Amino acid sequence: MSFGVYVHIPYCLQRCTYCDFATYEQSQIMPPAQYFELLAQEIRQKASAFPKGHLSTVYFGGGTPSLVPAEHIVSLLGQLTSHGFTQDKSTEITIEINPATVDPKKMEQYLKAGVNRFSVGAQTFDDALLKSVHREHNSQQTLDTLHLLKSYDVNFSMDLLFALPGQTLQILERDLRKILEIAPPHISPYCLTVPEGHVLSAGRPMEEVQLQMFEMIREALMGAGFGRYEISNFAQPGFESKHNSLYWDDENYWGIGLSAHSYDRRRGWGTRYWNASAIGLYESQIKAGHGQQFTEPEQNLPQAQFERLEKHQSLTDFCHTSLRRDRGLLRSELQKKFGHPAEVLLSGVLAHQVETGLLRVLPDKSGWTLTEEGLLLSNQVFGALTFLAGEVG
Repeated sequence: MSFGVYVHIPYCLQRCTYCDFATYEQSQIMPPAQYFELLAQEIRQKASAFPKGHLSTVYFGGGTPSLVPAEHIVSLLGQLTSHGFTQDKSTEITIEINPATVDPKKMEQYLKAGVNRFSVGAQTFDDALLKSVHREHNSQQTLDTLHLLKSYDVNFSMDLLFALPGQTLQILERDLRKILEIAPPHISPYCLTVPEGHVLSAGRPMEEVQLQMFEMIREALMGAGFGRYEISNFAQPGFESKHNSLYWDDENYWGIGLSAHSYDRRRGWGTRYWNASAIGLYESQIKAGHGQQFTEPEQNLPQAQFERLEKHQSLTDFCHTSLRRDRGLLRSELQKKFGHPAEVLLSGVLAHQVETGLLRVLPDKSGWTLTEEGLLLSNQVFGALTFLAGEVG
């Protein structure tokens, strides 16, 4: 069984217009040394709630983790090790970086500490679009950062944001050409999603054009040898994100830091819990646990910050995350976790989705995956596979 750790680093140069993560401009939050001391306290308090041993993955997300001094990242990896969570060359250790926030000195520190994967928030190579969503970097800084990573011959990924206001198919095509010239091993294309009335909701490409963009990305990347192993993730063979796969493969993970989410499937149908998303509340909760060691992950959290899943919730999550993956929802995994009655319950719903052309049965009849049309209308499929209390025996 795999187990991973996510560490949230909420520091940003400037908050992007589309961002809804728990982040702060670096001048509006406590100094990094103070925040990392809170992280160290959280590790001391919660370490006993998880099985010690080898970590499959560690992921530093944000925010912009590369903004803080590298020694803080190094120290936190050491904190995990000292509490029994070991790392070796097989552990995937990822850090999110923004263009122009790393240099050779930082790279050397990261690599010496065992960081072996870098995720770059590039978004687009169009400077006008970057400026419109309040990204601090420009396209040349993105290229410089990507070339720096290539010079170290390291594993790296980059994000591509599409369906931005003012973005055209021609602009997206230029982005894709540059991406394929650089040839990162992993690419995560995300369609901009904002609520109606948001400042970025005006001027976006029409839905028909968004679908064309989605198809353009798929054709370009798969034509260049990338495999789509999840709805929004493409990788060269062997470079799939191990950490993100934990989420889709129903594995345990521990979230440390502001707003970080965790999942523990060891009891009942699983427990989800999360830290406070306001820095003051997070700090007060950590300080309230000073000197204590908790044996249950949710032990010091208020009811509003955890939920013990019921069977119908667990089945819903399982169906959604399974179908996000290219390999799909497998009968063997479904029966192993929920038993034969769950497959009987799902059979009618799945058959209907196959009839509508949104799902297909795998050639060996071992399970179901989204069709190309189903990928575009995945929310419709997920809605049909959302179960209420009393529907699952």
